[in-house]
Amino acid sequence: MKLTVVGTGYVGLVTGACFAEMGNEVTCVDVDQKKVEGLRQGVLPIYEPGLEALLKRNREAGRIVFSTDVAASVAHGELQLIAVGTPQDEDGSADMRYVVDAAQAIGRHMDGY
Repeated sequence: MKLTVVGTGYVGLVTGACFAEMGNEVTCVDVDQKKVEGLRQGVLPIYEPGLEALLKRNREAGRIVFSTDVAASVAHGELQLIAVGTPQDEDGSADMRYVVDAAQAIGRHMDGY
């Protein structure tokens, strides 16, 4: 299956790597160009035991790629997964603005659904 994961933090990166390990074709998309370039070169922005080897294996196999191109990433995925940050808002609740932004970006680029 072709999957798109929006966000390359702890949740998105690990989720994308695990889905790729299961044989899926994964595109991980992020707005942070520097982070994406690092991931393309094998530089991880986080530490999770075993993640570096998992990503390396799946990058080399072509099952996971990293992008900042939202339109191409949305076009790739049969399934879109949103894994962006939800920092604490002033009142203690989750700030959902990044989730909404990601959902709107996906919606703008959906074609044929």
